[in-house]
Amino acid sequence: MPSSDQILRTFDPELWGAIDAERERQENHVELIASGNYPSPRVSAAQGALLTDQHAGGYPGKRDRGGCDFIDVAERLAVDRCRQLFRAEYANVQPHSGSQANQAVHLALLNPGDTILGMSLAHGGCPTRSEPVGRPGKIHHEVAYGLDADEVIDYAQVEALAHRHRPRLIVAGASAYWLRIDFKRFRRIADAVGALLMVDMTHHAGLVAAGLYPSPVGVADVVVGSTDKTLRGPAGGFILAREAWGHALDSTVFPSVRGSPMAPMIAAKAVAFREAMSPAFRAYQERVIDNAATLARVLTERGLRIVSGRTECHMMLVDLRAIGVTGDEAEAVLGRVHVSVDKNAIPNDPRQPAATSGLRLGSPAVTTRGFGPAEIEQIGHVIADVLGAPRDDAVVARSASAVTALCARFPVHGQPMVPPARHSRPTLVVAR
Repeated sequence: MPSSDQILRTFDPELWGAIDAERERQENHVELIASGNYPSPRVSAAQGALLTDQHAGGYPGKRDRGGCDFIDVAERLAVDRCRQLFRAEYANVQPHSGSQANQAVHLALLNPGDTILGMSLAHGGCPTRSEPVGRPGKIHHEVAYGLDADEVIDYAQVEALAHRHRPRLIVAGASAYWLRIDFKRFRRIADAVGALLMVDMTHHAGLVAAGLYPSPVGVADVVVGSTDKTLRGPAGGFILAREAWGHALDSTVFPSVRGSPMAPMIAAKAVAFREAMSPAFRAYQERVIDNAATLARVLTERGLRIVSGRTECHMMLVDLRAIGVTGDEAEAVLGRVHVSVDKNAIPNDPRQPAATSGLRLGSPAVTTRGFGPAEIEQIGHVIADVLGAPRDDAVVARSASAVTALCARFPVHGQPMVPPARHSRPTLVVAR
């Protein structure tokens, strides 16, 4: 019997060509996009399972149609494992993304016109929730806090704005923030003004699961997250909360936010949650942090400025203003040498969003691939070489060859994801 790949290749060669080209790109590119990662073959197998054949609106034991007995088993496993992994009273694993989880929380907890106090998009806030891009800005009154002069969350500003505006909801969490967040301080501020506290740990969920980043669970009223990114599962979202909010959240996720959940995605989430409970997963997350610190150190030594002067998680923001290269230009030229990155605004960025003055870099995907300190140092020097001479074809060609050779040593697909041997953890202390 032909394999599924052979069937698709024969039936739809144009589509297969795009899929095959993407496979080749993944093999030949170093993935430094902070939100990028590769799921395990086990996760991919669950997501491609025949569970896709069945619709299952509602929740286990309360479906809107018959024939869902075994879909119920898969979803109960995902919910129980999610609650166990994060030590949560309640979990909903049906959201198709972190942004959909955000939307469900807003609909369940807020009324039109309520005030939300969240992180400014210009300082690293999530574009799915922050003004002016996010939909909630059309329904709720949004107030934004940012970073202080040391490029750290300005908790004094958060407190002052909370007392001035009396928000119904305070949101902690960001798409581009590289330091540890003091969730307990946010809790105290919320309690002082009678606000609910929501934490978006979309980008840090894997580190939280491994106990290497402060957990907001039990501190916040509601926590949302993504199952991909650092958690290394399928693309999707989840909600954690105090049990008191469970009914309101369940009835909002279904049917207000979406209809039938994606059963194979939920099965893949169940696998990812189980993987995240293993000692190997913690070792992997330790290496993620090690690799991020190593990359930040090398770039700093080569004259590039790391915003805030350090990273305390899996990501960092590089300020490019001193070398006269925009984020858009850096993304393009690094793409030519097979290094995938994403441009990102720095705090108070003087450039337009289409250009930006920074790069957001992250270590989860390269760590999954097996890179250790030596490989990360090599990539750091490639980045510095190319950004130092972006129009020098010889530098670009030499760097591209080096990256190609490095990628060949660490194939992405068909390899077990075993963390490399642990080395001493580097520390990054950079004078401002």
